[in-house]
Amino acid sequence: MALDKNGIAQRIAKEVKDGYYVNLGIGIPTLVANFVRDDIQVEFQSENGILGMGRFPLDGEEDADLINAGKQTITARPGASFFDSATSFGMIRGKHVDLTILGAMEVAENGDIANWKIPGKMVKGMGGAMDLVASAENIIVAMMHTNKAGESKLLKRCSLPLTGVGCVTKIVTNLAVIEVTDNGFKLLETAPGVSVEDVQNATEGKLLVEGDIPEMQL
Repeated sequence: MALDKNGIAQRIAKEVKDGYYVNLGIGIPTLVANFVRDDIQVEFQSENGILGMGRFPLDGEEDADLINAGKQTITARPGASFFDSATSFGMIRGKHVDLTILGAMEVAENGDIANWKIPGKMVKGMGGAMDLVASAENIIVAMMHTNKAGESKLLKRCSLPLTGVGCVTKIVTNLAVIEVTDNGFKLLETAPGVSVEDVQNATEGKLLVEGDIPEMQL
């Protein structure tokens, strides 16, 4: 059975290691924090100027002045730091973020990512994704494998305006875990109950299948 958004986030949480500084993009990536193990120390950074984000607030706890880059209300962990955008982007451009997790509209088999604009549709606010993908060395994309029309989002070439070129390292979708290699998408794991053929049929770009493909362990 294909994963839901929480399942995707749960699988990605296994990529988060002790001591990491992690930037979480809008959407599915924000759910990753809910599944990080309690026995590891992780600092979540948001480009609007906070290091040390905590869980989402409970009803009645919301503080309208405490938000992430996606304008969602958040909480701050003890020891959290607040700073201006210049410092925040200095942290990103200085390569001090170990892992960046982003959503995407499209990813190409060479690692290009498009995640900011559909021509003709309103853009509600510009985020920091272009800085993140230009600076980060470990970028994982969290997204559904196909769009609402059932068309693949893992393509030979992106059709939408690019956010970054050749920068994505791994993709976790509702169907699979895929590594981006010099030779195309490499299938690493399938979601529970999802076959290799299901992933192949939902992937437009070149999909490399080598040996037996294990099922995800959540």
